[in-house]
Amino acid sequence: MSDWNEKIVEEFRANGGQVGGQFAGAPLLLLHTVGAKTGRPRVNPMMYQKVDSGYAVFASKAGAPTNPDWYFNLLAHPQVQAEIGVDKLALVARVAEGDERERIWSAQKTTYPGFADYEQKTTRQIPVVVLEEAP
Repeated sequence: MSDWNEKIVEEFRANGGQVGGQFAGAPLLLLHTVGAKTGRPRVNPMMYQKVDSGYAVFASKAGAPTNPDWYFNLLAHPQVQAEIGVDKLALVARVAEGDERERIWSAQKTTYPGFADYEQKTTRQIPVVVLEEAP
């Protein structure tokens, strides 16, 4: 985990899911995945959007030309955990497609225009991943 992520994780856990800086007031979760290649546990802080079936997260990587590593981890191992506030939830990840993706993505760009900026920086379609309660 990078020092930047590590500091956000520490602040999140020390403050019941709240952080300052660029994420102040934004919905933030800690996503626990298993490395697609390494099999090692990984934790990534990221913004989320509450959706009917659970939570949506966005593989924006700040508009980089490639998807973030955590996205490939989810594809390989869709059973994940997320820390939201002080709760730790067992969830299953799936990639949103079609109208569902467009609805969620449009709402995210409207609420947080930085995501529209990320979209403009890249030629790839930014994946929207829905995290739903595990059966």
